[in-house]
This record gives sequence, structure tokens and C-alpha cells, in this order.
Amino acid sequence: MPFATADDGVKLHYEETGSGTPIIFVHEYAGDHRSWEPQMRFFGRRYRAITYAARGFPPSDVPEDVASYSQARAADDILAVLDHLKIDTAHIVGLSMGGFATLHFGFRHAARARSLCIAGCGYGAEPDKQVQFKGEADAVAAAIKAEGMKSFSQKYAYGPTRVQYENKDPRGFAEFKQQLSEHSDTGSANTQLGVQRERPSLFSLVDQMKTLRVPSLIVTGDEDWPCLLPGVLMKQNIPTAALAVVPNSGHTLNIEEPDEFNRVLMNFLTHVESGRWPTRDPRAESKSITGIKG
Repeated sequence: MPFATADDGVKLHYEETGSGTPIIFVHEYAGDHRSWEPQMRFFGRRYRAITYAARGFPPSDVPEDVASYSQARAADDILAVLDHLKIDTAHIVGLSMGGFATLHFGFRHAARARSLCIAGCGYGAEPDKQVQFKGEADAVAAAIKAEGMKSFSQKYAYGPTRVQYENKDPRGFAEFKQQLSEHSDTGSANTQLGVQRERPSLFSLVDQMKTLRVPSLIVTGDEDWPCLLPGVLMKQNIPTAALAVVPNSGHTLNIEEPDEFNRVLMNFLTHVESGRWPTRDPRAESKSITGIKG
């Protein structure tokens, strides 16, 4: 079983398939490296497709100390996998927690990213939701410690932006719920406290977004309410960003609507690889609504 080692000694399990330009897939909190199977199979036919289990998610190491978990470490763990595989640059694709890590990877290691696909990114990002989100992260961690993931997963899987997946694909949802129940109690609680709870609001990162020049694609489901406005925020402030909204879809986009997710991502990658992905025309940033001043 292959592992990359982070700079603090934490071992990260990874998997890869295919050959060619590298893509690395970074999973969400309720998923793990297995969540990207539809993308590994599809993109592995055309690219060198890589995914890994974040720290705290077996078979990667599960540090006991909450201090081993942070937003910065989540971004730097992507770099650790790339360095281990001796990859200079790669397309980085992340969902939710992985989307935040992907964005921060762009801030911290822009020269190593061929592109950024930031999907389902925004939980707790709005300024008036920060206190609520931190409180819910505390509650999630406490419940995991009290009940264990096997029990807690039966509630967490039915969040308001995940029920769409069950309605569309009960069989796929059952697999998602089963995999969630297998997560580490310690790793899941520590990730909530160290990464989710403490990450900065996207609205405090606007100045960094404006300097980002890596080709970027923002993807969200139209029923993923916590991510809609943050998605628009990133579109508005990252000069190289496009925004794709998937209709009638919730948070677990890449497995809820794998064909649409793959189509949108493939279109993006094709444009990037051909050198045709644009930076926003400054004329589109006029303060005028129509372009004609009254």
C-alpha cells in the first residue's frame, strides 16, 4: 500500500491510475479517497489520475493531537503527495473540505498548480454564519466522541444538502453512508476541530483571490445553499475563474451527478491544456450596468 510522507511525518495513503498529465483529487469531509472512484475511472483513461486519503482518514495516519490538523496542513498535504510522486505541476480538483484545501493550495503553491477546480466550497464562509458554523463543528466533534462514527454517520449523512443524493440514487447513497461509517472516530473529530472549525472565512480572503492567476473552475449544486454565494464570491474575485452550477443538485456533486461533473471538468481541462482558458476582460468589470453611462 503506497504512502507519501508529509513534512511533519504523517503518512498519506494514495492511489493512482493512468498516465499523462497528472490530476490529483482531494476529498470532502464525509468522503475519503474512495469517493473519487467515478473520476478515477473516467479521467484515468486520459490522464494520470491520483487521489489520497487526508490525514485522519485511514489508511492514512490518524494523529491523536488536534494541533496536527489545520487548513494550512490540508493544503500542504497536497504538495507532499506531489513531491513524493516527483510531479512538478498538476491539475488540482477538490470537493468541499478538499475544495478549501485546493483554494489554499493555489494561494500557497500556485506555481505547482496547472489549474484549480474548487467544488462545493463555502460551508460556514459567510460572515454571519461563522459563529453558527463553529458551534456546529464543536457539536459534531462532541457527538462523534460520544457515539462513534458508526452511529453518528447515520445522522450526518442526511444533511440538508445530501438528501438530494439519496433521492436520485439510493444505492449510491447507501454506499456513501457505509463508507462514512467506517471513518476514524479520532480523525473525524480532530478534522472538525482543527480544519473545519478553524479555517478562515472566504470573505476574508478576497485580496488573495484577486491576485490568483491559476486557471480556476468553481462548481456548485444549486441546492447546496451554503456554497452558492461563496461560489459567486470566488467567481467575482478570482480573475481566471468560471462558475458552473449543476441543477437540482446538492453537496456531494461528483458522486451525485458523476456524468455532469466529469463533463464540466473535462471541458475545463481541455481549455486549460490548449492554452485557451481566459483571464477576465477588464471591460467586463465596468461599474456601469449596460456600459452606457446616464
